Amino acid sequence: MTAPGPAGPMYLSRARLRRDVPAAALRRLLVADDPAPRTAAAHLLVWTLFADSPDRRRDFLWREAEPGLFYLLSSRPPEDHHGLFAVDPPKVFAPALAAGDRLAFVLRANATVARQAVGKPRARDGRVRGGRCDVVMDALRAADGERPGARRQVLDGAAHAWLTGQGERHGFALDPLPRAGRAPDGDDDAEDGEDEPAGHFRAAGYRVLRVDRGARGGRLQLGVLDVEGVLTVRDPGVFVAALGAGFGRAKAFGCGLMLVRRAPA
Repeated sequence: MTAPGPAGPMYLSRARLRRDVPAAALRRLLVADDPAPRTAAAHLLVWTLFADSPDRRRDFLWREAEPGLFYLLSSRPPEDHHGLFAVDPPKVFAPALAAGDRLAFVLRANATVARQAVGKPRARDGRVRGGRCDVVMDALRAADGERPGARRQVLDGAAHAWLTGQGERHGFALDPLPRAGRAPDGDDDAEDGEDEPAGHFRAAGYRVLRVDRGARGGRLQLGVLDVEGVLTVRDPGVFVAALGAGFGRAKAFGCGLMLVRRAPA
C-alpha cells in the first residue's frame, strides 16, 4: 500500500520568528502562555512562507518546537516574502533507509478514528459513515476517576494502539509498550530470567486546544498528542512517503510532522 505524499523532493527547514518585527499581529504568538492562540497565529504566519498564489493548496507540514521556532517539511523551499522569519537554508530530505533500520522519533498528532454513525451501514467501499472521534480523549474519559498511574497507562496504551495502526498502513512497526512496573531503560523489579524487551515509547503529553479560526471558521477543538519512541522501518518507500504526507489530522494546525533520527545502538 502506497501512502499519499509528495512525488518530488522534500525539504526540511527551520524558521525562527524575528523578534525585531514590530507587528501587533505577532504579539500573541510571542508572549501568549496559552498554546491555543499561538497555534492559531502560527497557522497564519507559517502559511506566509508558502502562499505564493491565492489558490495554493497546503503542501507542507510544520511543528512548533518552542514559541516562535518552527520545523517545516515541504515540497518547496519556504520563501519569506514579508521579512517575518529567519529561515535556515533548507536541506533536501531524502533519508536513505532500509528495512530493519531503527529510528527514534517524536510526533505531535491529532489522533482520531472514524466512528460509525448509529443506524448507518458502511459505504460500499467499506468506509465508515459518521464523524471522527479523538482516540485519546475517549480513552481518558473512560478512565475518569482512576488513579493517576492508571490514567498514564491508559494514555500510553491509546497512543500506542493508534500509532501501531498507522504503522501497519505506512511501513513501520513500533517498539512495544514498557510493561507495567518496568521503566523504559529496563531497570525494574522483573523476575529473574525474564528477557522481554522493555520497549521505547511514551505519550509525552496531551492537551485539548480550542483554536479560533476567525469569524467565518468558528472555533475548532483539537486533541493534541505528543509521543516519542523508537520504530523499525518495514517498507522504506511507503514510510518515507508517509513522512511527507504526515500522520493524523489537523496538519494545518501544526500536527502530523514526525521527526526522526537514527536510534542509538
